[in-house]
Amino acid sequence: MGNPPSTAKSSSMVDRDGKSKEKDPLVVCFGEMLIDFVPTVGGVSLAEAPAFKKAPGGAPANVAVGIARLGGSAAFVGKVGDDEFGHMLSDILKQNNVDNSGVCFDSKARTALAFVTLRADGEREFMFFRNPSADMLLHESELNKDLLKKASVFHYGSVSLIEEPCRSTQLAAMKIAKKAGCILSYDPNLRLALWPSPQAAKKEIMSIWDQADIIKISEEEISFLTDGADPYDDNVVLKKLFYPNVKLLLVTEGSEGCRYYTKEFKGKVGGVKVNCIDTTGAGDAFVSGLLNSFSADLNLYKDEKKLREALLFANACGALTVTERGAIPALPTKEAVIQVLPKVEA
Repeated sequence: MGNPPSTAKSSSMVDRDGKSKEKDPLVVCFGEMLIDFVPTVGGVSLAEAPAFKKAPGGAPANVAVGIARLGGSAAFVGKVGDDEFGHMLSDILKQNNVDNSGVCFDSKARTALAFVTLRADGEREFMFFRNPSADMLLHESELNKDLLKKASVFHYGSVSLIEEPCRSTQLAAMKIAKKAGCILSYDPNLRLALWPSPQAAKKEIMSIWDQADIIKISEEEISFLTDGADPYDDNVVLKKLFYPNVKLLLVTEGSEGCRYYTKEFKGKVGGVKVNCIDTTGAGDAFVSGLLNSFSADLNLYKDEKKLREALLFANACGALTVTERGAIPALPTKEAVIQVLPKVEA
């Protein structure tokens, strides 16, 4: 396949009056950024870990860095503590060429912490310290509205829906972005340990489902949101999760690749086989790869050939990320992704 779409050009959009307008290919990511503490050895419980290494984390922040790493234009909007960790995270965004003008600091709350265990099979278990953490306390008045309006794509998750005031702030940001003509991208990124109950998680995650243009979900999330229905059944996905406003619904299948659903077509793109060391950030890297392509061509979902190429590129981004420990350190460059692409068949 050819190279993925370049992000150097502006994206042509149509505003509410039907007039075409140009927007920079900027992806703005909204939500949490935190410190992950990862055991220095794999395959142990938190109690058994001899030591921990700190690493920047938080899915929306990972996506922003992933896009910038690929040469795209990205910004992050969220809140951290006015503490050593918070300033470290903001600096990491800047060092990775992510616009951090949407980052706020809270003098009364700490930056969120998460202890992440890597089990023997490379999968993760989480223990969070957020009671409350700064990211939960972002107010609508603190939003950088100009930054939101400049975006071609506005990306968000569901963690910010758990508590007020951040919940209302996310809804307000989505409204501002939509009104400005942004494509809305949603990765629920289910973290059950953070929610008061599974019922609350399902209710809130689904409450904003119909507002998104692009939705990315995993097999496990399909089972959870459909009360145990078969995540491999196209009819389940189309009847229960493909809402009228959705332009592109993606189901990630880990090393097996991903499935895609639009109003016009559906299919599957195979994965890139690699030696898995740590799955942290793989889904975020996939989203980065997709949105990097999407921001340059907002009509990508209408052309199946172009979409398949973009999804193969996104699959390769996810695959390369699992070959190293941590999320942000493992996010690949465009050159690294292109090197592995010729070895793969779509």
